[in-house]
Amino acid sequence: METGELIINRVEASGLITVNLEDFYPKGTIKVFDLKAYLFRGLIIREKDFREALKHTGWQQFENSNVAIICSADAIIPVWAYMLAATYLQPVAKNIVLGSEEKLIETLLLNNIDAMDAEVYKDKRVVIKGCGETPIPDSAYLKITARLLPYAKSIMYGEPCSTVPVFKKR
Repeated sequence: METGELIINRVEASGLITVNLEDFYPKGTIKVFDLKAYLFRGLIIREKDFREALKHTGWQQFENSNVAIICSADAIIPVWAYMLAATYLQPVAKNIVLGSEEKLIETLLLNNIDAMDAEVYKDKRVVIKGCGETPIPDSAYLKITARLLPYAKSIMYGEPCSTVPVFKKR
């Protein structure tokens, strides 16, 4: 390289916009509400006992939290039991999902992608960032692709210096 020659960052000059799915990761506290503690003899939910126990649960512990409702015991839980739990959680929790903590995170992540303003990517070349610090479910990559498809000029996967083409508008 000769003296005075400019070094050009081709990645920066390419006009690529990187979308990091970690930015859509749910914020806030995540808690699990386990129905196992409410089972009669570890097997079933008895309606009367369950209703009484719910009245005496410290619901303030779930305030402003994202809550996953599960039953960690091998028991058949009637649908109404989840519904009753929701009536107590809804006034205090930020979000409630039936399923594991992972399911809760995935649901909130997909909701955040749905809520994004995809219009800002109109006619842009977009790279969906690959590897990161936080594990991102595959469903989020599918969701962001479907969300951006009507807007983006092109969609790639990976890092700006090494991408896999996914879509290019014709």
